[in-house]
Amino acid sequence: MTQAVRHEEMRARNLEVVLGAVGRGGPLTRAALAEVTGLTKSTVSKLVGDLVEAGLLAETGPARAGERGRPGVEVVLSGASVASMGLEINVDYLAVRVLDLTGAVRFAARRERDNRGSRPKKVLGELQDLANEALAETRRLGLEVAGAVLAVSGPVGDGVLFSAPNLGWQDVRPADLLRLPVPVELDNEANLAALGEFWYGDGERDFLYVSGEVGIGAGLVVDGTLYSGASGLAGELGHVVVAPDGPPCSCGGSGCLETYAGQEALLAAGNAVSVPALLTALEQRDRTALAACASAGRALGIALTSAVNLLDLDRIVLGGVFTQLYPWLSGPVSEVLAARLGGLRGAPPALSASRLGGDAATLGAAGRVVHRVLADPAPFVTRAQEA
Repeated sequence: MTQAVRHEEMRARNLEVVLGAVGRGGPLTRAALAEVTGLTKSTVSKLVGDLVEAGLLAETGPARAGERGRPGVEVVLSGASVASMGLEINVDYLAVRVLDLTGAVRFAARRERDNRGSRPKKVLGELQDLANEALAETRRLGLEVAGAVLAVSGPVGDGVLFSAPNLGWQDVRPADLLRLPVPVELDNEANLAALGEFWYGDGERDFLYVSGEVGIGAGLVVDGTLYSGASGLAGELGHVVVAPDGPPCSCGGSGCLETYAGQEALLAAGNAVSVPALLTALEQRDRTALAACASAGRALGIALTSAVNLLDLDRIVLGGVFTQLYPWLSGPVSEVLAARLGGLRGAPPALSASRLGGDAATLGAAGRVVHRVLADPAPFVTRAQEA
């Protein structure tokens, strides 16, 4: 390895260290950064200058009172240059969200659409139109989109959506059908929603996120890291069997959690045509709607009991439509957990509603690109210097 190569690798690593330190603890002065990172003040000053020039950091003004000597100028993450895009295909909607490097939302749109049985090419063509609207707005704002991540409902691996029973899709490469001028990565919706909850929600480092939509998925965060399983297929909570003799499921099995607590099952049992209609009925204390939520909550509690026994969870977050239905679901879920786990654990895990609701997946998708930039800012610095 030549000295020049080693120098570039060290520089790239130091850029990451400085940008990461600001992202975690900013605003910070150059002197504070030198202390936090262990780098020399002159090295930090050069790196900060490069990151400011690239639009990844911004100077905010003199430091707060209390520092010795003349106060230095503080720097923070900048939202003026680089952005990221989160995309989502769900059974009944398409969504896009753009974040800047600070995590601020710069564009968001959602298009209600019944995607059941639709050809992948048609659905992805409509998503492409929505993404192009977002790209046009980011260009107007002077932002460069560093990449996009697409959230889909179903198991994913190597760019392939293996199966999405509620869509009627199998072995599809959705990212390949999108004609966008930025790289597009694919991942499971519940996994990305869990990351969104971690990065932009409560920030807990260990929890199971349960995504309640037409399908039901789960994402497990352990010590701040997403656990995806050996093949990236972990989290198919919706197809945990809660009643072996129950109704048939779209997956080919029967008695799956989705047949009792999925959005369509809830609406049918509650005699409602939409989630807003179900919410109205619940608020009016309609007996049919209340019974539907109680039944769904008990089924969800049974499935989560198995998850807790297997994974030893201390916290469960209910997301998607479960966030809106939380006041009526949480009681039955908690009762089942307490009854089935009390003998072994003494107390069931903490149960809470997501702070992000239906936005969690696109936030997690866009956040993945943001964190990738924070972990490797060197290409953006080099490009700015060569411009």
